[in-house]
Amino acid sequence: MKRGTLSGAGIIGLLAGTLAGTGAIAQMRGAIPPNVHAQERAVAEPPVQKPLESPAQVASVTLEGQTVQVMYNSPSMRGRDIYGGLVPYGKVWRTGANPATTLVTPVSLHIGNLLVPAGTYTMYTLPEKDHWMLIINKHTKQWGTEYYPAEDLGRVKMDQDGIDTPQEMMSISFDHVEKDSAKMHIRWAKTDESVKISTP
Repeated sequence: MKRGTLSGAGIIGLLAGTLAGTGAIAQMRGAIPPNVHAQERAVAEPPVQKPLESPAQVASVTLEGQTVQVMYNSPSMRGRDIYGGLVPYGKVWRTGANPATTLVTPVSLHIGNLLVPAGTYTMYTLPEKDHWMLIINKHTKQWGTEYYPAEDLGRVKMDQDGIDTPQEMMSISFDHVEKDSAKMHIRWAKTDESVKISTP
């Protein structure tokens, strides 16, 4: 029988047919199966997104009325050995996860004894067991594992301290904030590395 040519008798037969004969029509045009609403909810409600393993973070401090920012992604320990393991000693580290860690300063800074003109930079570190070096690099917008040593602005030795209770997530933060100076900390696991920053 061609579609659209059903006779009047055929229509009556379909409407009055047995459950076996009308089940498909009832399912399509009449009664709604109990699982349809659940399926509609599943489509309407997006799945719950898991938090990123290394979420984006911003550390900021105001010096001389200007905001200095460090943008980075914060990895977690998750049971791993960090320094000397996940982060090898003697190798340049992105100081975070995923994209390169970025320093943005609208004013010139002294970071330790290094003069950093106003601008945007990539910030790396070189961890060693007994000391760290902070690296300020002029190449920007790259992935964190890319490093161009020829574009280093300079390197600064950091102060090292310990943390009694291991810190699960890596953090960059500022404390000892004054009008024209602050201390920048990089903390993770049982290590706290810091350096003074100030306006010239």
